[in-house]
Amino acid sequence: MSQHIIDSKKVEKIANLAKIEINKDQEFHFTEQLNNIIGWFNKLNEVDVSNVEPLLNVNDMILEMHQDEVSDGNKIEDVLKNAPDARYNYFAVPKVIE
Repeated sequence: MSQHIIDSKKVEKIANLAKIEINKDQEFHFTEQLNNIIGWFNKLNEVDVSNVEPLLNVNDMILEMHQDEVSDGNKIEDVLKNAPDARYNYFAVPKVIE
């Protein structure tokens, strides 16, 4: 974990790409943090998963499939009752282009 993959130049480049300003103290802090994160990923790569089957689903449930049906829900009044302005079963909005 002592291997440093991220140096201050890379942190500066990342900050530039992210359009953020960082000072030298933050640069040192981020360099340490990013190297620690990469160290943890390297630790995960050491785990032997050759005998582990891929997990497709954590649940053993089979979901019932339904046909897709296009519908307006027949709830026009319920949908429009909270609208500040509704006319002819539609939302009415102020004109934005003159």
